[in-house]
Amino acid sequence: MAERPDGRSVVVTGAGSGIGRAAALGFAAQGDRVVLADLNAEGVEAAVQEIERAGGTAVAVTGDLSEQAVVDRVTATAVERFGGVDVLVNNAGIMDRMSALADVSDAEWERVLRVNLTAPFLLTRAVLPHMLAAGRGAIVNTASEAALRGSAAGAAYTASKHGVVGLAKSLAVMYRGRGIRANAICPGGTRTAITVEAEQGAHGPATLGAHFANLGRVSQPEEQAAAILFLASEAASNINGAVLPVDDGWSAV
Repeated sequence: MAERPDGRSVVVTGAGSGIGRAAALGFAAQGDRVVLADLNAEGVEAAVQEIERAGGTAVAVTGDLSEQAVVDRVTATAVERFGGVDVLVNNAGIMDRMSALADVSDAEWERVLRVNLTAPFLLTRAVLPHMLAAGRGAIVNTASEAALRGSAAGAAYTASKHGVVGLAKSLAVMYRGRGIRANAICPGGTRTAITVEAEQGAHGPATLGAHFANLGRVSQPEEQAAAILFLASEAASNINGAVLPVDDGWSAV
């Protein structure tokens, strides 16, 4: 993927904290120009300010990425400010309540799927025409250990993250002949701002608790971001449709 002489144009979602923030700072540090998107206005603005203080180039877009209008604003910002979209990192996500399927409410299911799967679909669909016109593009989806097994989260989150992996694989097949690469990372336990509001004593949390003994070391967001930056880089130019666990070997147990 030929890089722009003044740095690539990169969009990172969920960039106000955790893995997304670490990835945005990492891209900016290597000279890329970054659009940071997040629902948390305070967090994403603080990240932009940190990038700018370090001499980087970044802009924030605040809003709910499950809404088409926000997706359109993110895409337009990248195109108008930075000339296109070279890299898209679909990282924003929310956790479910660890609910077993019989206990998942319509609201929990619809919100988790909307944020975790529909939002990446909408944003990817929006940026693809710009990548295809340029003949290049790298897409990295943040999936989860829950995309590899059924014992890492509730039914809604697990289904959404399996979908995120499927989205990356479909993209890889459909567009590999047109200069587009799509891959996914599957983080294990990571220190982020995402919280779990599990119902104490419910079947789902009680059942899943027994499986977390194999979790391994909890990673720092920067360790996950390093995998994202690699998959988006020229060093990974022949890696397409890959699903990379970043989980201290949890998926190997």
